[in-house]
Amino acid sequence: MALITRLSRLFEADFHAVLDRIEEPDLQLKQAVREMQFALDQDRQRIKLLQHEADQLARTTSAVLTNLKGFDEELDICLAAKKDDLARDLVRRKLAAEKQLQALKQQSAGVDAQQRQLTTEIEEQSQQLTSMKQKLELLVSDDGSPAGGDFSHADTIRNDEIEIALLREKQRRAKS
Repeated sequence: MALITRLSRLFEADFHAVLDRIEEPDLQLKQAVREMQFALDQDRQRIKLLQHEADQLARTTSAVLTNLKGFDEELDICLAAKKDDLARDLVRRKLAAEKQLQALKQQSAGVDAQQRQLTTEIEEQSQQLTSMKQKLELLVSDDGSPAGGDFSHADTIRNDEIEIALLREKQRRAKS
């Protein structure tokens, strides 16, 4: 029984090795890079949409604040003229505007939080994408295919990127 188990494991290992050679890891890595770039582009588009939404909220907030100032001025006039019915209507409109302002502030805070989170995710994804591109470049250059330029220049770029990434990691850990 042990012999059959060993033979089946050996056959399975050889079968997996054949599959690994067939799958062409460089093609899989290229596809992964394309997918990561697509996801990064989508996130960048989402951040633009969030910025547009934040701008709209800021314009609406500004308009509501202007309305509130107008209500205060009109309320002063009504109270000075002892027109309580007009003042009640203005007070109702002022309260509604204050509630709207509060809701706008909450929405704005939510959009700001989403922007911060998405910006952090984009930075992390950019670093991962750079790493994947470097791995792909190394894989292609190891296969004997041209890696796309002068190797000494590519090493200089990679070293600079490594130094920058190291500084980012040090900063991130210093904040923790």
